[in-house]
Amino acid sequence: MRNDICDSPVSLTDPLLTDHWNGVITGFLAHGIQTPVHLGKVLEGAPDFAMGHAARGLFSLMMGRAELIAVARDAHAAALAALTRVGGAPRERLWVQALGEWLQGRPSGAVAAMEAALRLQPRDTISAKVGHAIRFMLGDASGMRASVEAVLDAHRIHPLRGYLLGCHAFALEETGDYAAAARTGLRGLDHAPDDAWGLHAVAHVYDMTARPDAGIALIEGHTGAWDHCNNFRYHVWWHKALLHMDRGEMDVALALYDGQIRADKTDDYRDIANATSLLMRLELEGVDVHDRWDELAAFSDARVEDGCLVFADLHYMLALSGAQKGEAAEAMCARFARDAIRHGEMPKRVADPGLAAIAGLTAFAEGRWDQAFQNLAAARVSLQSIGGSHAQRDVFERMTIDAGLRAGRVERTAQILAQRTAQRGGYEDRFAQTRGASISRARRIAAQ
Repeated sequence: MRNDICDSPVSLTDPLLTDHWNGVITGFLAHGIQTPVHLGKVLEGAPDFAMGHAARGLFSLMMGRAELIAVARDAHAAALAALTRVGGAPRERLWVQALGEWLQGRPSGAVAAMEAALRLQPRDTISAKVGHAIRFMLGDASGMRASVEAVLDAHRIHPLRGYLLGCHAFALEETGDYAAAARTGLRGLDHAPDDAWGLHAVAHVYDMTARPDAGIALIEGHTGAWDHCNNFRYHVWWHKALLHMDRGEMDVALALYDGQIRADKTDDYRDIANATSLLMRLELEGVDVHDRWDELAAFSDARVEDGCLVFADLHYMLALSGAQKGEAAEAMCARFARDAIRHGEMPKRVADPGLAAIAGLTAFAEGRWDQAFQNLAAARVSLQSIGGSHAQRDVFERMTIDAGLRAGRVERTAQILAQRTAQRGGYEDRFAQTRGASISRARRIAAQ
């Protein structure tokens, strides 16, 4: 039994394999491309390392792809067999338990297992990050913050302190503490200059507080934090595009879409979300995106029956609607109706807010503005539960507001716009200013 870089025991006796496991940890924390390589080396050299199999399964489920559920099940079976043969430390058993809970449709149970691991080993940064990631997928911002803050003291002197501060920064931002989020994220980068998550947390702050110049400078001035990343680097480019949009530079945003965000035509749901939400934002601003929807719709058509994450499905729906793939869009709506009556934590999210959200997106695509507004406004009450960040879900907020304006629902739309601005600490971005002006014009016309 040795300790890893998290100062936590692992059932690895070979120093080289422990180094590879540490590579898994630091790679996952930094969104590095070598994480699966290190994990492969660990499992090749230690096939009875249950935690390694559990990691493989958990990482697979985080991908939100139906075909990877079988991979996760195989990993769980291998982990259980390893525990039967050679046993494992309590933390390792909890990781296997976490994987089993998620496979049973209880991602909150996976979070609970990670919290139990942190109670045993509060310096266990990788368990903190995995719990953080699952909570993010569940839209549990307050839980993300409470979990990180519970182990901050244990990370005061720690080789991975910077990464935990990055998680803290993001949780602070998602719970509206923008000044503290910026301070914490920048301090984290001092400890971990390659922490893309922490850098992007500060970019979120600048987006939410309408400071595009500061956000662009941050991203351009800290390329070492994110240019080494896996596909997470596309998400950083996406943030940069949003900041340029807030400056009214739609041409720059579109150039970033072509040159960076979709330079690689991947079908990862996070990449599809980046792309579809940016195209929709641009269309709302009157930009002709031409046939860019088509390749996204081709990938999304293949995901109609996936049903892993409502967040992913709604972005697939944007692509299908944008490319006018009516048959595929109808199939997605039908699958939502089937999933909504099933039991489990994710079907519950399909029922609410998923059904209202997808009905709203369908109506929006068809120009039925009042129905779009009514459904999207109903969905927004619990939309956070689909996961993602405020910035990511804002595309649906913008569509709600624009549908309301087009439907003539001026006063209700004004309320939603005011709530959006309040969530952003009272800061008005370009979208809020232009839609506020539209509301003022509509009121003047009505008063004549």
